[in-house]
Amino acid sequence: MSVYRIDFSYDGSGFRGYARQLNVRTVEEDLETALHRIIPGVRTVVAGRTDAGVHADGQVVSFETDQSVDITRLGRSLNKMLNPEIAIQAISRAPVGFSARFSAVSRTYRYRIDNGPVLDPHWRHRAWHIAHALDLGAMNAAAQHFVGLHDFAAFCRAAERRSTIRTVLKAEWTRSDERMVEFEVVASSFCHQMVRGLVAVCVDVGRGSFDPAEIPDLIESRDRSTTGGAAPARGLTLWRVGYASS
Repeated sequence: MSVYRIDFSYDGSGFRGYARQLNVRTVEEDLETALHRIIPGVRTVVAGRTDAGVHADGQVVSFETDQSVDITRLGRSLNKMLNPEIAIQAISRAPVGFSARFSAVSRTYRYRIDNGPVLDPHWRHRAWHIAHALDLGAMNAAAQHFVGLHDFAAFCRAAERRSTIRTVLKAEWTRSDERMVEFEVVASSFCHQMVRGLVAVCVDVGRGSFDPAEIPDLIESRDRSTTGGAAPARGLTLWRVGYASS
């Protein structure tokens, strides 16, 4: 049995998230339907499920098969079937035991905010438009409180019997130009809607509704009702999945 890795990207605007769901269109269903036309019955394992409307520039899946696979032909065929919403970037033979999910050591997400006075239509599906001035210094001061091992229950959508304790390795806001603001956060893994929850509270800090010094108390509260919910999905992109050998 051989293991293969697919690196790919997608525009999440037309999907109800990554994972298969009944009677709705998902990335997993489109990808596996295309794969089944070439390798019948194969099942994929994904590095990280994304919600409806969330994008990916560096998503990874793995699969096992006992069939011979021409990876060049497979990539070309999949792109013909899946473009323009899904793009296969690379297919490679992976070591035995490799799992896109369980072999991952980090996930990097980026969240974009269009901070111009009027929404740039080019970003309408890829950024959250906020015309209000944002204090990036205060937002970065808030974000530094996320780094380290914490219980992020106040920023996650509740999931029964699932831990909300996570280790965040990096959390930083930058302004790439006069209107585009970007948040990059790296962690070993994330709980459901965690990144969007972190973004929402940082935006409240940037608007002056919260003091950065209040963030530790919000974390300690483990109460999501104190943190303002989640930022819109359209601004979020799974940017990269890290593996020990990459």
